Amino acid sequence: MKNLLKSKWLRIEVLGIGAMMVIGLVNCQQQTQSKTSPVEAMSANEADFESIFDGKTLQGWEGDPVYWSVKDGAITGEITPETLLKANTFLIWQGGQPGDFELKAEFKISESGNSGINYRSEMVEDVPFALKGYQADIDGKNNYTGQNYEERKRTTLAYRGQITKITTQPEGVGTREFVERNAWKGLNLEKEIGDRAELGALIKAGEWNSIHIIAKGNVLQHFVNGQLMSEVHDEDAVNKMDSGYLGVQVHVGPPMMVQFKDLMLKQ
Repeated sequence: MKNLLKSKWLRIEVLGIGAMMVIGLVNCQQQTQSKTSPVEAMSANEADFESIFDGKTLQGWEGDPVYWSVKDGAITGEITPETLLKANTFLIWQGGQPGDFELKAEFKISESGNSGINYRSEMVEDVPFALKGYQADIDGKNNYTGQNYEERKRTTLAYRGQITKITTQPEGVGTREFVERNAWKGLNLEKEIGDRAELGALIKAGEWNSIHIIAKGNVLQHFVNGQLMSEVHDEDAVNKMDSGYLGVQVHVGPPMMVQFKDLMLKQ
């Protein structure tokens, strides 16, 4: 009898261990199936982006050929001593007028350069290849790179290192009248992202840097090298834009060069 009881207990233990192993294996399989690897998630996300520059020509873009060309596989904007500008000029994408979108690109700019990427912008009448609207600012000395500057309109909407809320001008006051010291008077600081100079130190002078613009509704974010540099919440119902032209800029000033490559758009 004693041996018989012992045998029964051994069978129960073996069955119990086997059941636990089966349950553990099923749980492991379920966890594996329910999880998406970071690489797969990132690949799926990147697959949503489409290239808007073929790396060889300016097909699909329009601008003044005196200032815009393709060099070393990059869109190149250049001012020489013989081609000094009287007004800022743009190379404008002809593929649509994005509203909510993400744009990723690489940029490189000379020390004396002044440039930017305009979006949700309007064409300027009587000035060829000119845009007015939101701009992710880029400059060679990295004083302003990453800020949100509205070209030909409300000027500075967020300095680098700021999250802002933008409100409109008082009734009866013109848009340009509500600008003071090259900044919009309706710029309300909501939060500091970080020190302006320390954020600027993350940008590599004279080298390739990444830029990522996210425009969703009235929230406009500018990232450089993966770091959020500025964020605007535009609550100005009079002046904000929900969609518009996309373009890259060469700014009035001394001889300079700016280059853009790997331009990828998601809408």
